[in-house]
Amino acid sequence: MTVAGKSVIVTGGGTGIGAACARALAADGAAVTICGRTESRLVDIADDIRAHGGTVQHVVTDVTDEAEVAALVAAAVDVYGALHGVVANAGGGGGMGPYHLQDTQEFLRVLHLNVLGTMLSVKHSVRHLMATRGSFVGMSSLAGYRTHLWFGAYTVGKAGIEAMMRNAADEYGPAGVRFNSIRPGFIATEIMEGIPRESPVYASYIENTPLGDVGQPEDVANLARFLISDESRWITGQEIAVDGGHSLRRGPDFSPFVEPMVGPEGLPG
Repeated sequence: MTVAGKSVIVTGGGTGIGAACARALAADGAAVTICGRTESRLVDIADDIRAHGGTVQHVVTDVTDEAEVAALVAAAVDVYGALHGVVANAGGGGGMGPYHLQDTQEFLRVLHLNVLGTMLSVKHSVRHLMATRGSFVGMSSLAGYRTHLWFGAYTVGKAGIEAMMRNAADEYGPAGVRFNSIRPGFIATEIMEGIPRESPVYASYIENTPLGDVGQPEDVANLARFLISDESRWITGQEIAVDGGHSLRRGPDFSPFVEPMVGPEGLPG
């Protein structure tokens, strides 16, 4: 239980991977602060964690709003006395389609959610992490380094998170703070439930995954807990995949989803 007694923030902690990370950390004795934009979801996860004996608080936060991120970090430090780790899980996609049809404002929204949200989390947490020689985990994706047709700003945003984590690892390494990225593949979350299991898109995921299945949020949470823990004290600046081997091949083909929106003439080739 090498996270026991640590204060850890999990952004996007109300659903999916973020909720699983919060549960895993709290189960091993961490005092967790979860955030998200929908309070009802945060309350549900917090109640569940407490029901299993964990320590948790929730703070409604939009990670693209600097004042709200600053308040989130302050709440974690004020209530638990310090900050030892951050799992910057908040993110998401949108605006699928080829680049010549991208809506500029939607493209920027996705970049802000992923890149700006992670940067603000670094900015306001790092001085506290320096005091505890803590650990910061950025949530990337298979899409951050393998092409995902028509994913627009999402691929760019996840690649940006990885670049940020590498640079931060170099900048803050002398102060004892570690920065790493996790690269989930197809994980069975609420978002991925939108892909019909009988569809060619789902088949393209399975065909390109050597282990021949999809991952669970707990698979990502187990790695996040390790990267926050003292057991990973000599790991920094790394990108670690949790994808069943999918990264050995190619990304999924979402053309069947996108073509109805843009028409066959909207897709190159």
